[in-house]
Amino acid sequence: MKNGDYRWLTVQHPEQPSLQLGLFRPQAPVLDEATAQSARELVAKGAMPPLVLTVDDCRGAYDRMLAGGVEFTQEPIDRFGTVDAGFRDPSGNGWKMIQARRSK
Repeated sequence: MKNGDYRWLTVQHPEQPSLQLGLFRPQAPVLDEATAQSARELVAKGAMPPLVLTVDDCRGAYDRMLAGGVEFTQEPIDRFGTVDAGFRDPSGNGWKMIQARRSK
């Protein structure tokens, strides 16, 4: 979406219409330019908390995303009884991809 120079993307899963994720680059009019630049630098350094994506198969998703050019910061690793990996989106936001736990 766009409002003047301000742009954002809203992501929503068709089976969860009440949950929407807004993705945007820190910029005016939400922030003044100096604050927006500081926020972009923090995101680029990985200082902001990661967003979390839950998947059924972390290693499979990793392989598909890696083949598509996604920049991973951590390969899939077994941890805490599941598998997780880390990556960055094109804006530099840190993401954690975690495999859903299987019910016993």
